[in-house]
Amino acid sequence: MKLIHTSDWHLGRSFHGVGLLGAQAEYVDHLVQTVRAESVAAVLVSGDVYDRALPPPDAVRLLAEAATRLIDAGAHVILSSGNHDSAIRLGFASDLLSRAGLHIRSDARTIGQPVVIDDTAIYPIPYLEPAATSVTDALDVTGRSHTAVLDAAMERVRIDAAGRGPRTVVMAHCFASGGAASDSERDITTGGVSMVPASTFDGVAYTALGHLHRPQRVSETVRYSGSPVAMSFSEAGHTKGSLLLTLEPDGSVHTEQVAAPVHRELAVLRGNLDDILGGREHAGAESSWVQITLTDPIRPMGALERLRARFPHLLQLRFEPTGMVQPIRSYASRVDRREPLEVCCDFVSDVRHGAEVDEAEYELLRSALEAGRREQDRAEDRGRTRRRGAA
Repeated sequence: MKLIHTSDWHLGRSFHGVGLLGAQAEYVDHLVQTVRAESVAAVLVSGDVYDRALPPPDAVRLLAEAATRLIDAGAHVILSSGNHDSAIRLGFASDLLSRAGLHIRSDARTIGQPVVIDDTAIYPIPYLEPAATSVTDALDVTGRSHTAVLDAAMERVRIDAAGRGPRTVVMAHCFASGGAASDSERDITTGGVSMVPASTFDGVAYTALGHLHRPQRVSETVRYSGSPVAMSFSEAGHTKGSLLLTLEPDGSVHTEQVAAPVHRELAVLRGNLDDILGGREHAGAESSWVQITLTDPIRPMGALERLRARFPHLLQLRFEPTGMVQPIRSYASRVDRREPLEVCCDFVSDVRHGAEVDEAEYELLRSALEAGRREQDRAEDRGRTRRRGAA
């Protein structure tokens, strides 16, 4: 049996102000062709189907078209929710849609109930927010960490899988330890609380992960497909696409990366203005989406217009002058790449002259940060709703 592992479509996403729907539609065309050519039984989308909880209408339309075409091509389509998706909206009419071959799992109460295709059991695990009462109640756990809720989810999977054959596949959306992030994922980590050991998924033939946008293997049976479209310049040079899985009768799995079409290449250039404008080695970047970092000691006048004359798809221009005294780094710059919970704990320790936070204080800070992030997401959704109403 052949399956396709994909994830992180982020339908409705923009890249430095440029909509990606055209590139995402090209990927759907490619996916349909692959399903037909390889006689794929099911397409697995491991979360972050949409880029936000309230997706724009054209993104919803593209997902509907994709599901219809993939099912018409002969494959089941299995979607699980990610941290960008609204579980309720994505899961609308899921019972009815499953009769047509579109299986959507966004409710924690469905964990352990597989989608069975021939003798293969596929267990979609939706994104589990450990601070959500609906999740902890559904899984009967008291721990407020991603490891705790995923351990409970996998226990349900193993109980059901014990009575089935060796061909078992899990879909999940999380940050597994050993994975490498890029700049385009929304942070679900809080001081490492959301880092999940790869061993969490032991006991099944294959685990199809989503969340990290770089395709990578975490362990022999745990992999990220990566996003099919690049969404940050940190992904320049990545091969985007899907993983084609071939499941053998004994449960062994062969994986093959299937590269997706590249809508437009990414180019990252660095140097002084004259060298970048005159360098023949940059000819390939003229049709690419481009990020340029200028290193001239003095910021050149009219740099943006001059660069766009050669690189019409320039999306990001940065300045890092060389040969100048570097200013003392601000506090904000020093903590820019650190986890919020770590920063908070260090602050508490600092104002108490080195006394570190205890377990109860750590949990209180973690809960406050999680609550703040959820409230920020809700505020963003309310803002989008008001803007649409005004329009």
